[in-house]
Amino acid sequence: MIDLAGEIFDAHNDPEQLDVDEHVIEQLKHLHPATVSEYKDRNGPAVWILLIPTTTKLMNQFLEKSISEQQLLDLTPPHSRFQSIYLCSAMVLPEYRGKGIAKGLTLEAIASIQKEHDIDSLFVWPFSKEGDGLAEVISKETGLKLYKRALNL
Repeated sequence: MIDLAGEIFDAHNDPEQLDVDEHVIEQLKHLHPATVSEYKDRNGPAVWILLIPTTTKLMNQFLEKSISEQQLLDLTPPHSRFQSIYLCSAMVLPEYRGKGIAKGLTLEAIASIQKEHDIDSLFVWPFSKEGDGLAEVISKETGLKLYKRALNL
């Protein structure tokens, strides 16, 4: 999964991106337990989903490129009322693509967050056509409006 992340995202060399490590995972889980989801097979993680629930104000700042992914996470106040979810990352090993696993994990995570928060929108910064397509499907299936930061495709 780490190799796949390096291929898709160049977070180590792009200060705008969230460079995921153990500290970031703990920050995410502190916001809500459903922010990190994974599907494992006998060899380990095969699908990994990261979401960041946040406020509408921070969503807009991110979409306007006023703040980075790391700032979005750092500025999101824990124990706050969230209105939006950032579809941060979906990584799927090639042999698991097209099976609906990422979609299922994402829908379950959003539903879990919605039990505690009045979520009315999603937002994404797509790094691949597949990621952009998944965001569109998630938006349709949840009925939540989808906003996009300038595409990197």
